[in-house]
Amino acid sequence: MNVQSRLSAGNIELPAFNGERGMMPEFRLIIAGGGTGGHLFPGIAVARALKTRMRDAEVLFVVGRRRMETDILSGTGFEAVSIDVEGIKGRGWKKGLPVLFKLPKSIFQSAAIIRRFSPSVALGVGGYSAGPFCTAAKWMGIPTAIHEQNSYPGATNRLLSKIVDRVFISFEESRSCFKKREAILTGNPVRKEFFLPRPARPEGDDDFTVLVVGGSQGAQAINRIFAEALHHLKERNRQIAVIHQTGTMDYERVVEDYRSRGLEGEIAPFIADMATACSRADMVVSRAGASTIFELAALGKPSILVPYPYATNRHQEINASALVRQGGAEMILQEELNAERLADALTRYMDDRPALQEMGERARQIGRPDAAEAIVDRLMEMAV
Repeated sequence: MNVQSRLSAGNIELPAFNGERGMMPEFRLIIAGGGTGGHLFPGIAVARALKTRMRDAEVLFVVGRRRMETDILSGTGFEAVSIDVEGIKGRGWKKGLPVLFKLPKSIFQSAAIIRRFSPSVALGVGGYSAGPFCTAAKWMGIPTAIHEQNSYPGATNRLLSKIVDRVFISFEESRSCFKKREAILTGNPVRKEFFLPRPARPEGDDDFTVLVVGGSQGAQAINRIFAEALHHLKERNRQIAVIHQTGTMDYERVVEDYRSRGLEGEIAPFIADMATACSRADMVVSRAGASTIFELAALGKPSILVPYPYATNRHQEINASALVRQGGAEMILQEELNAERLADALTRYMDDRPALQEMGERARQIGRPDAAEAIVDRLMEMAV
């Protein structure tokens, strides 16, 4: 059963947990975080790895109130509750102060959840929800860990690393940022569907297929330039098949852009089954969030990566460099990206399928298929 419960400081409504039904599970895990799919997807992978190992284990997600978070978790089979918390980054002090004033309330809500659920251990996966929840968990004596997906940690995990019991990291490059705790390199957990065998392409299907994705929230710069590049390819009489995740905010504009240019493609604001979409593609054009990097590696998928230029300490550029050094991706910085350059790059790979295949094989080499299991191992040790 998947439940999205309503929480407020004075009135807390939660689903009935197994322990309250007289069936206290041996292991109970709370995973807190969100804000982007890049935070939630690794948490889902850890939750599924735990349930595979211990069927009676109970998992609860604690997230904010963005619809995107509930949309991602819906259908996973895991219960989720929301707390009243928002991100402060980029708001400025006038808009940031009201957010800070909400923190005591969100910590109180977190404490109420902990008392009801009685977790064996708590895991923060980054994003604003993890901050107040992991703080409350630590204060209440719950063994607490965090997982950092990116090569440079976000503000929430940098602060939490000073108080939590364990820190898990995806990239070796982020180790120096966690001096208060020994960081454990696990890699970034990837959902199991990215490792499943995929059917071979139907005989005679020679279309060159490109998946365009700017993360779970889309990327307007990539959306705009890719449509222009696709128009360039059309003028050169080079046809490609396109699967394009636009993000909700930019969906209607992209659809109109395609229509006005006479372009075709499968366009969606959000792709729930990203593993299947990615497996269908010959190449991916994408941002360089940590989840994306490790999903591409899991599938052995070649890519052109355009790091988000405003990420903290340009960490997406560092993320992308891990694949580029391996020979598993090409990186184009956003300030250097234009439609003609992107069209030229796609044409080059269309005409050199052996190079494309080698790039995919090299990408696969940085994957860590056991990342979720490694984190579960450590979490279970903490609960003893």
